[in-house]
This record gives sequence, C-alpha cells and structure tokens, in this order.
Amino acid sequence: MDVPELLESASLLVPEETATENDITVRDIWDYLVHDEWEIALSLLEELADARPLPLAFWEKLAEAAEQLRLERSAAWCHWRCSEIRNGMIRADLTLRPAAEARRKTPISGAGVLRPMWDIGHLSPTGERAVSVAALWVENMPVLEPGGRATIRLLPLTPSHWAHLQPGRQITMHEDRSVAGTAVILEVHRPAAAKPAR
Repeated sequence: MDVPELLESASLLVPEETATENDITVRDIWDYLVHDEWEIALSLLEELADARPLPLAFWEKLAEAAEQLRLERSAAWCHWRCSEIRNGMIRADLTLRPAAEARRKTPISGAGVLRPMWDIGHLSPTGERAVSVAALWVENMPVLEPGGRATIRLLPLTPSHWAHLQPGRQITMHEDRSVAGTAVILEVHRPAAAKPAR
C-alpha cells in the first residue's frame, strides 16, 4: 500500500464521532488526504487516537505510512503504540534526580530508547531488591533533563512482573544501584490478550 491508501485505511478504523481536543474529526482528516497533506493527516490521526483506544491495525498502518514518509519519530511512536497494545503499558509521573545527585549528567531520550531498571516491589529469593526492566517514552518532550519531571509511558519487558501495580503506587528508576528517579503510577493498561473477554 502507498501512503494515501494506508492513511485512508487507518482513518476507516476511527469511529466517526471521535474528536480531538480541538474538535478535529476523521472528516477533517479526509480533507487533508484529498489535498495530499499526508504528514498533517498522519499527525491528526495520531492525535485522534488519544481520544479513544484504537485497534492494533490502526497503529500498524500509521507506522508503515510514517516509515514511507521517513518520519522517524512518528514511526517510532506508532510502533511504540503497537507494542503497548500487545504488551500493556503503564503511565507514570517521573521526576529524575538532579545531575549533582545522580550518576546521569545528560538528558535521556524521550523516544523509547532507554530501558532502565525499576524497583516495583519485588524481592529476590535471597530477600534483596529485584528490579524489572521497562522501556521508557517521555510524553510530549524529545528529551528529559536531569532533575526534570514529565509524564512517561513504560513498556515492561516482562508484563507479568508488573501486574500488581495500581495507580498511586511509587516506583524507583535505576540505571545502576543508585536511584535515578522516582515515579508515581497514573494508569495501568494490561496487554490486549490479558483483558477479560466480553
């Protein structure tokens, strides 16, 4: 499929009544598609998906369109959203320790590159702290500076390790033995396969 076909196909998966915060609907996106404004249409489709959960096929089509348009961050975001549907996702409010108090002196990439360890309350068989790994995406920011605060999305490497977490729970981020940051859980979304059937 070429870019217009992918975007048209993805837009057909969006319920007609869905709207962005600025009242953009799928009908508005069709206007951009008719005028070959593919990047704008892609961006608006991504935004529409924040209004309600959309199926894996939607994100797969957007990812392929973004790759064909050579929009690296957009493609990475769409692939990330595919992974969230497959593996579950946790949103949290993260505060990094200041550079003077932590090992990290440079900003972290916001685009899902970092896969830090997290203390989420598990213990090893010997009673020591056991950590779990999750990739980290910073919402609406290209990087997060030491000492900074942002809403993040976590993709657990082993989703079952994270099943006990609930909103309000505090967890700590580690890149070595020291604490790199502290996060408070805002939302927990289970993997699509783990949701009970209706």
